[in-house]
Amino acid sequence: MIHFDDVTFTYAEKSEPTIRRLTLEIPEGELALVVGQTGSGKTTLLRAINGLVPHFTGGTLQGRITIDGRDTATYPPRELADLVGVVPQDPMSSFVTDMVEDELAYGMECLGLAPAVMRRRVEEILDLMGIADLRDRPITTLSGGQRQRVAIGAVLTSHPKVLVLDEPTSALDPGAAEEVLAALQRLVHDLGVTVVMAEHRLERVVQYADRVILVPGGNAPITWGDPAVMMLSTPMAPPVVHLGRLAGWSPLPLSVRDARRSASGLRSLLIGQQPHLRSVRSAPVPVAEIDSLVVRYGQRVALREVSITVDAGTITALMGRNGAGKSSLLNALVGLVPHAAGSVTFHAAAAQDHPSRNVLATVGLVPQEPGDLLEAITVAEECRHADRDAGCAAGTTRALLALLAPEITDTTHPRDLSEGQRLLLALTIMLAARPPLLLLDEPTRGLDYPTKHRLAAILRDLADAGHAVVLATHDVELVAEVADRVIVLADGEVVADGSTTDIVTSSPMFAPQVAKVLAPGPFLTVDQVRTAISEESA
Repeated sequence: MIHFDDVTFTYAEKSEPTIRRLTLEIPEGELALVVGQTGSGKTTLLRAINGLVPHFTGGTLQGRITIDGRDTATYPPRELADLVGVVPQDPMSSFVTDMVEDELAYGMECLGLAPAVMRRRVEEILDLMGIADLRDRPITTLSGGQRQRVAIGAVLTSHPKVLVLDEPTSALDPGAAEEVLAALQRLVHDLGVTVVMAEHRLERVVQYADRVILVPGGNAPITWGDPAVMMLSTPMAPPVVHLGRLAGWSPLPLSVRDARRSASGLRSLLIGQQPHLRSVRSAPVPVAEIDSLVVRYGQRVALREVSITVDAGTITALMGRNGAGKSSLLNALVGLVPHAAGSVTFHAAAAQDHPSRNVLATVGLVPQEPGDLLEAITVAEECRHADRDAGCAAGTTRALLALLAPEITDTTHPRDLSEGQRLLLALTIMLAARPPLLLLDEPTRGLDYPTKHRLAAILRDLADAGHAVVLATHDVELVAEVADRVIVLADGEVVADGSTTDIVTSSPMFAPQVAKVLAPGPFLTVDQVRTAISEESA
């Protein structure tokens, strides 16, 4: 179905190829999972499948790419649209209409399908993607996860033979992600659709993959193979794989089910032990107090009398299904959306090491769309502006960016960065400012596992210095690694509020992989298990 024949691709502004001498065949009805570091070239590989590389991106393509016999060099993307469906990292960039139902029908209109066929397929996709309740909604009113499902549905209505998805579950809550992956499984197994998917949250998808394609970046060649074999050594592996490596399990498990079958000995070893947790101040010092907050969008109520106190030195995770009100709460805190009732009170002096300044002196937000914070024409200029606005020493932002994303160069235009790299740049701008209250909306979209670990260390350092961090996320593994407290929202209301261990271990939806494998034990991360084993053997 998909053939790469000795393909090398080099962007016009790059001296080294992003894809080098790649010969690869992906057959019909296979789910191929593309993994690699942030910015390694995964999106470039996906774009080559439907001709966006090089017809849209420019650059030099050598070799030959054919999709079901069509050569992408002679068939531009518009002439592959009936064959290849593409869902990009940023779903908003793919929308051309204002309403959900119109967006689902648009691709079929372009293909000239009969109205009766269009109507039937729209109904099928509304049910398949679980978005029937959104059909009459304006796209601009949807949450990030809801937009992601609409974008996938809009592609599926055209019944493509090849489906290309870039981070399809990154903005979805765990339940919605499972629904999407189940739908993709049906397409692969029942209809023979070939799915090529780039994804960083491998804990969700690696067990479904027929093969893993590793894009390491740099001058290293692209490799591929059976998922269990590819997971033996790569750092791009989910927690359950790292747990299997630590425990010496063979074969290496790719799913929680397989890991639990091997974990009885490890569970016995950990009986009576407690994980090491980050210490939090015994005397809480409020940074922000939210009292009976109400937010409405027209007639729709997004937040219903929410009352929360955020303390200095803590990391709080907001969780809940898509559309539960997480982003609305963060946006209301910084005044991006007005609140219809209630109040928000800040106590900026609660942060211990925060100097007085006019910009970002109280609260900073990194939104779901990180490009909203970027305005300069180079990365270096963006970092200089951030240092000036934050009142910090020259080079502070650039040094932090080098820690999180060493591959990003000074002369690159922010728009030329990958989605994950843009997020890292926006994160460093806000992290350098070190506001007493830092708000992060889906801060790990597009980030690989090593980068997430570095980000987690920075957030813990901020909290240890007395700052408060509130992050809205569907990334249960990040929550397990950094959060002291979890607040679960549903339909705009707080339905659970407590310690991370208490909340996530009691919820099959929000529990991380390690907690599921070692239940009913209190361990949430591989690092906690490693420390406990070391102490047991000492």
